[in-house]
Amino acid sequence: MKILITGGSGFLGSHLVDQLVLKGHECLIYDIKSPISNPSKKVKYIKGDILDKKKLSIIFENIDIVFHFAGEADIEKANKKPIEAINKNILSTTYLLDLSVKHKVKRFIFASTVYVYSEQGGVYKITKQACELIIENYKNIHNLSYTILRFGSLYGPRANEFNWINTVIKNIKNNKKILRETSGNEIRNYIHVVDAAKLSVKSMLPKYKNRYLILTGSKSITIKNMLNLLKEISGSKSKFIFENKKKSNDHYNLTPFSFKPRMATKITLDDEIDLDQGFYDLFF
Repeated sequence: MKILITGGSGFLGSHLVDQLVLKGHECLIYDIKSPISNPSKKVKYIKGDILDKKKLSIIFENIDIVFHFAGEADIEKANKKPIEAINKNILSTTYLLDLSVKHKVKRFIFASTVYVYSEQGGVYKITKQACELIIENYKNIHNLSYTILRFGSLYGPRANEFNWINTVIKNIKNNKKILRETSGNEIRNYIHVVDAAKLSVKSMLPKYKNRYLILTGSKSITIKNMLNLLKEISGSKSKFIFENKKKSNDHYNLTPFSFKPRMATKITLDDEIDLDQGFYDLFF
C-alpha cells in the first residue's frame, strides 16, 4: 500500500517507516525536517509544514493509509505556546481528516497518548482529547475509518531532545546530578520505540479498524527503580535527587492507568524487547 506518514523523520515516525518498508509498503514522509536517511527506494520524502493545506492536498493522491504522527509533543512547550500547539495538533489533524475524506483514504491512524484523560498533561493532553473526538466525528459524519494509538512512555535510539529517558542517559554518561521533582514512586510502562513501531504496523490489521489501542510495555517499573537500573548498567556515579514539592498539572505524577479513558484495547508483541536489554543498548 501507499502510506503517508506525517512526522516520518521524527523519533517514532522514523522507526515506523523502517517497519513499513520491511513489510513491503511504499512510504511517503511528510515532515518539516529531513529524514536521517532514506533506507529504501520505497521511501519518498517531501518537506512541508502540516499546516500547509495547499501542499498537503497535492501529495494526497493515491494514498491508502495516513499515519498522523506529526505535531507538538513537548508538554512544556505546548503549555508555554498554547495557540501554536493548538494549531499544530488540532488544526493540522482537521486538515488531514478533510483531505482523507476527499481522497477516499482507507484508514486514518492517529498517535495519541495513554494520558489523554488524566488530570495532568496541560495543553498537550487537551489537544489530544480534542483530536480523538474530531476523528470520531469524521467517522460518524463522513464514514472515515480510523485507529487511535495511545502510546505510553517511549525510549530508544533517535529520541528527541525532550525525551526524558534520553536526557537522563546523557546525564548519567557524564556523571551529572539528576533532579526529579516527584517522589520517584510513580509507575511507568516504558516501551521501546521499535516495539511501538511494530505495533503501529500491526494496528493496520482489519480487526483494529475504528478501535482505540493502548501501546505500552508489559513491565511496570517505578522511576526510582528505573534510575537505579540505568546507574547499575552504566557504572555511573550520578546522584539522584527527588524533591516532591512541585504541585503541577503539567506532567504525569501517577501511573497512566489512574484515570478512566474511553475504552481501549492493549495490543502486544510476542517478541517484545526486554526493558533491561533496551536500556543496556542505549549505553553500549
